[in-house]
Amino acid sequence: MSESEIGIGLAEAAGDSPGSLTDRAYRQLEERIVTLQMAPGEVLSEAALSKQLGIGRTPIREALQRLAREGLVVILPRRGILVAEINVRNQLELLRVRRELERLMAILCARRCTAEERTVFAELAAQMDAAASGADDVAFMRQDRQLNLLIATCCRNQYASRAMGLTHGLSRRFWYQHYKQVLDLPLCARLHAEQARAIAASDKDAAAAATDRLMDYMESFTRATLDAELGT
Repeated sequence: MSESEIGIGLAEAAGDSPGSLTDRAYRQLEERIVTLQMAPGEVLSEAALSKQLGIGRTPIREALQRLAREGLVVILPRRGILVAEINVRNQLELLRVRRELERLMAILCARRCTAEERTVFAELAAQMDAAASGADDVAFMRQDRQLNLLIATCCRNQYASRAMGLTHGLSRRFWYQHYKQVLDLPLCARLHAEQARAIAASDKDAAAAATDRLMDYMESFTRATLDAELGT
């Protein structure tokens, strides 16, 4: 990851909106899909999306191709573009991968982040604490995305970041679909805040432990969702 990419990732994680028209289109479409404004199975049109977002068709097409790589849309040649369906069992497999990558990246961040980056981690931890207190789901979802971006940037391991990038949107969409039924939002937000706070303190052992606690909870949430769907 280049220094310019690190700068862009840090700025976006801090709440700024740098990048190209493709980046802008991707962020807007990803949030609409993750928050189910675009429902699983919905047919998408490049022309309609271009008009809705006020962005040209080429950036829209490039953003959709990125979303397809992340598993959020399915591009069917000569047939159209669909928002991908959600599969609970697949989510459990996804979490097995995330657990190992999340721990590695949190440890690397605790070792490698700069003083400026530690400040951003601490600020995000405080914001997540506030989201926990107010049970603010939309604020938490956006902060979660910012934390993911910050960790991906500050771990300074492009291979781990690329692998993790394929999981984030799918995980957040699954969370958004099911959190009202089985999720303890304040607890989930606090667990994310603990992870961010440990990284801000440059404590790699605490960062690893906080990440494990977070992933333990996400797995229990996913299993509870599966049980609810099966009626057990």
